[in-house]
Amino acid sequence: MRVNALDHVNIVTDDLDGTALFYAELLSLERRDGPAPLLPEHVQWMYDAGGRPILHLNSMDCPRFYDRPVEAGPTGPIHHVALNCSGFEEVRGRLDAMGADYRTNSADSIGLKQIFTQDPNGVLLELNFFEGPAPA
Repeated sequence: MRVNALDHVNIVTDDLDGTALFYAELLSLERRDGPAPLLPEHVQWMYDAGGRPILHLNSMDCPRFYDRPVEAGPTGPIHHVALNCSGFEEVRGRLDAMGADYRTNSADSIGLKQIFTQDPNGVLLELNFFEGPAPA
C-alpha cells in the first residue's frame, strides 16, 4: 500500500457561494456541481486546470456520510492547506485587487516564493511558487 497523492481538501462553510467565488477568482479554479443526489446548494467542487478536483466545498447543512460536529470558522487542528501554484505576481495582484490580507516569504535556497492568506472561512492557505521543478 502507498499514498499516491493528496486527493482533495474538504471545507464546510456557511457561505458556499462566497467560498467558491473566492477560489475561482484567486486561483482560477473551475467550479462544478457535486454528483447526484447531492444538490448544487449543498456541494461544489473546485477543479484545477488539469481537471483534478482540488477542493470539495460543503454547506453547513449538507448531508454527510460520516458526520461529526463542524463549526464554521477557524480550522481546529488543521493549521493550513498548501497548494503548488504558478503565477506569483498574478496571484499577488489578485489579492491586492480583492483587498485581501496576505504575507509573502522566500526560501531562496530551494527556489521557493510563498504567499500566505486566508479564505472567507479562516482556512489558512500556503501558496507555493517554485522556480523550476518542485523538490520531490
